[in-house]
Amino acid sequence: MSERLSVGLEPLFVSDIEEVMKDMKKQGFDFVVVDLSHPRNRRSQGLQVEHMEPFTRSDKLLSSNEWGSQVIGKLSDWISPDSPFPHVRRNSEMVIKQEMAWASHLGLPAVMAPEPQEPFGNWSRLINQTVQSMHFGSVWARFALTPRISPTCSYDSWETWNSLRLFCEGNSHLYPVLELSAELPDEGVLERWRVDHLKAFVVPTSIFLTNRKGFPTLSKRHQTFIQQLFDMRLQVILSGPSAFETGYHYYLQYLQHLFSTKPVLPEVEQMEIPYRDYLQSPLQPLMDNLESQTYETFEKDPVKYWQYEQAIHLALSERDHSPSSQGTCLMVVGAGRGPIVMAALRAASRLNIPPAQLRVYAVEKNPNAIVTLLNLKKSEGWGSQVTIVSSDMRTWEAPEKADLLVSELLGSFGDNELSPECLDGAQRFLKEGGISIPQSYMSYLAPMSSQRLWTDVKAYNDLKHLETAYVVKVHNAHILTEPQEVFEFVHPNIPKKGRSIDNNRYKEMTFLPQINSTVHGFIGYFDATLYKDVHMSILPSTFSEGQFSWFPIYFPLRQPVGVKAGEKLVVHMWRMCSATKVWYEWSISEPYPTPIHNPTGRSYWIGL
Repeated sequence: MSERLSVGLEPLFVSDIEEVMKDMKKQGFDFVVVDLSHPRNRRSQGLQVEHMEPFTRSDKLLSSNEWGSQVIGKLSDWISPDSPFPHVRRNSEMVIKQEMAWASHLGLPAVMAPEPQEPFGNWSRLINQTVQSMHFGSVWARFALTPRISPTCSYDSWETWNSLRLFCEGNSHLYPVLELSAELPDEGVLERWRVDHLKAFVVPTSIFLTNRKGFPTLSKRHQTFIQQLFDMRLQVILSGPSAFETGYHYYLQYLQHLFSTKPVLPEVEQMEIPYRDYLQSPLQPLMDNLESQTYETFEKDPVKYWQYEQAIHLALSERDHSPSSQGTCLMVVGAGRGPIVMAALRAASRLNIPPAQLRVYAVEKNPNAIVTLLNLKKSEGWGSQVTIVSSDMRTWEAPEKADLLVSELLGSFGDNELSPECLDGAQRFLKEGGISIPQSYMSYLAPMSSQRLWTDVKAYNDLKHLETAYVVKVHNAHILTEPQEVFEFVHPNIPKKGRSIDNNRYKEMTFLPQINSTVHGFIGYFDATLYKDVHMSILPSTFSEGQFSWFPIYFPLRQPVGVKAGEKLVVHMWRMCSATKVWYEWSISEPYPTPIHNPTGRSYWIGL
């Protein structure tokens, strides 16, 4: 099903909502944004019902379906809940409550609130009171893109929005709506807004230019930014008077043209669209047996298995496979349904290694995957060259030692699917001087701002989920700095004489965000050396283009942390091990301390 652009119209004034709805539909708009009451109707408290005029139009003018799907209400923009005058403040509070009650009565999907003016403490309290009592629908807080600067103060609309959502504890019923301006700010400001928790954006007719044929157009920067916003699947609101007697058709046509000509995503990214910002629990590879569908998804990755094949090819090319040699013993531990086994056999075939000179063991603990391997051995005619072993690699007693030990155990954070523990147990049957593929892997971490992801985690309404790491195709997020190295593991892992293997790790990192922001957690990656110069990576700077087996990992914070541009953000990360499980702990010590998340693995752990 193809994407569709949803565009609404915000007329200057609506005197007859029935006529406006008919005209809106005729011109091809999907919804209309209207005042909840007459803009000049500044009600006051204390009037008796018999002396009152209706403060707004009747609900019988439209059907319930039209109110509930095609109308966005607007709060009166003259309200001043932070006025220094008590009667103005009280009247503003009354109007907000009255209009929100009317919107709820109509069943409107959303109400747009005007941009708050400083100070806005009482305004924030009223918005928070509103969203806290909502069971459906949402409040769209409107903000201008370009900051207002005066001789007495500098106002940053994003900072105001950020303060408002912190006042409201990141409530899931509250969203910002961004109104574009004729002059766009620098890219850093645009990016910060683009990846925020936007619900819609407003395009005023006043920012349009006119092309040679007299039709509306936009500057190149506006076109690029709007197409980037389209990629976030936002609704669009066209606002202001039309320069054309025929109405708004030409504006709508132009926006639809921009939508239809936005850059086409590569095939891999199109496949990943359903997973964008979708939280997934990391695999528990030792505790759980993977299902056929999971294997099938991973096996479709063309890049991963080619890289493994290249690494095995390079390692085999350095060995003697003449008839007088002892040949090579290659063990695939955690063989799954056999993609690495097939990659190894393809690598050997490219080198013209005779089957008698390459002995392959496929070790797998999942009995269901063993069925697939046995069928594969029969259908591919592997014969005695490949031995299928149904066992946990940590306890299997190998009949001989391996020259090459190949594994596919990497997680989104490198070590989070217990590759170190598995390979430490399996390395006892690797020959001295033998090769492990992968040879090493490094995890990376960066602070991230993502109201969307944090809100989704917070919606579980418990401590456990706020102390759990998630695999996620991050889309609606702002990575605040370059990632830094965290934990490295090297294989084979031979401890120094007199010492035992220790996979506990600790790292302190200092980040310096270059823009004011809110940290909602951390995003993690890995970069693995399979063999020598053959790499596999999900780190953005070294990403293995085309692979889709791994998404980054997200470590949330229990409460978001605000940081200023250039301010030190000191982060602590631990990897802890016991006899039965492995877990991570994380915290911030600057700019101010947060609790240590997930102590003793109370909320999230990986079972051994």
